[in-house]
Amino acid sequence: MLGTTLTPQQFLARVAEELGRIDPNEVQKLSDLVHERYLAGRFVFVIGNGGSGSNASHFCEDMGKGTLARKFFDDDTKKRLKVLSLTDNTPYILAWGNDEGFDRVFVEQLKNLASPGDLLVAISGSGNSPNILRAVEWANNNGLTTYGCTGFTGGKLRGLAHHGLHVPLDDMGIVESIHLTAFHWVVDDTYRRISL
Repeated sequence: MLGTTLTPQQFLARVAEELGRIDPNEVQKLSDLVHERYLAGRFVFVIGNGGSGSNASHFCEDMGKGTLARKFFDDDTKKRLKVLSLTDNTPYILAWGNDEGFDRVFVEQLKNLASPGDLLVAISGSGNSPNILRAVEWANNNGLTTYGCTGFTGGKLRGLAHHGLHVPLDDMGIVESIHLTAFHWVVDDTYRRISL
């Protein structure tokens, strides 16, 4: 945790430095994939654990509401983005986790909800969370496109997902912050494409 040894000024400067190191093409690719799902009427699913789970929920909320201009709120003819965070049904997650194992909490939801052509955005700072990897493997084998958001070395997720955003830093907090910053740009770009 870099914040344990850095002053606020040093910490913020380091975050800015790390933001400058990510590949903007990876961020653009996520926006393109989301827009393709919007046009095709397909679903975008988002998954993650802990802080990455919080980012999944935040990204889902922003994509669902924040990409729609106010002028379309009461327009029932305006197509909307189909987006769902699989981190948010706590009883369902706990039922699978308790009865069958935590590694199944996302994949079992995908089996109920996902179809070929959908997009799975999988967020794992380490890239090695078993429940994330299991969901991505299933998605890859069932016609979904997968996009992994990773940090550290990228773990197994970096090589498993079809596309991804990698933050090569050994600090989970900063990795999660950079993921969320990238998501906010994707929200803005999606708004531009579908609401302006």
